[in-house]
Amino acid sequence: MTDLPHEADDVSPSRPVDTSAKSHDGRTSDLQTDESAVGSPGDEAAERGVDEAVERPAAAAVNGDGADQLADRLRAAVEAVLLVLDTPTSAATLAPVIGRPVAEVQEALQSLRDEYDAGGRGMDLREVAEGWRLYSREEFAPYVERLILDGQQARLTQAALETLAVIAYRQPVTRSRIAAIRGVSVDAVMRTLLTRGLVEECGADPNTGGGLYRTTRLFLEKVGLRSLDELPSLAPLLPDTSQLDDVASST
Repeated sequence: MTDLPHEADDVSPSRPVDTSAKSHDGRTSDLQTDESAVGSPGDEAAERGVDEAVERPAAAAVNGDGADQLADRLRAAVEAVLLVLDTPTSAATLAPVIGRPVAEVQEALQSLRDEYDAGGRGMDLREVAEGWRLYSREEFAPYVERLILDGQQARLTQAALETLAVIAYRQPVTRSRIAAIRGVSVDAVMRTLLTRGLVEECGADPNTGGGLYRTTRLFLEKVGLRSLDELPSLAPLLPDTSQLDDVASST
């Protein structure tokens, strides 16, 4: 009696093997058994080379954008500091405040100046007295003068008059020297006098680098003088030496 072959063993050499598989949704997907369908090491290396070639420019673009953002932030920081300064300030002074090298701060200052000029901004960044300072642009001077003239209706305070007298008799004089003579801060008063056009900057002190101030022609017009030589002498107003000795002994 001859044994019948099992169904699993009923495979004829002339009968092709079905290499397709049914997916869970009933659709058939061909199983790729050909070796050519499997990527070779050479193909993988080529693909990696293409990917790296695409990624390198992208990374460079990202790094470029980051550098631009840092430069923009540096210019913004320099601009913010300059807005609160009323005397020319050098890049070497600004660098430790902002926390960047002097060369980068100097480059940011020049970039800001070019940006203001190209955009026709109302502000003008100038390099004067070995420093940098923001000014209103000359073409908009009529508007600024109108504001100043409108503000001249108010009388000067006692502090402003005292500060103006110190400048008139000690000019050219630095702001720190004025404060030392008066014994108080003169920042607010100096802004008032500058706004009124009664005093102006006239360079920098060679020893300290501080800005020097002097009176203007408008000052002479307001006090009715033709020149500073006509200022009254202070000698009659000063106490004599005996009075100073009495003050010294009483203290």
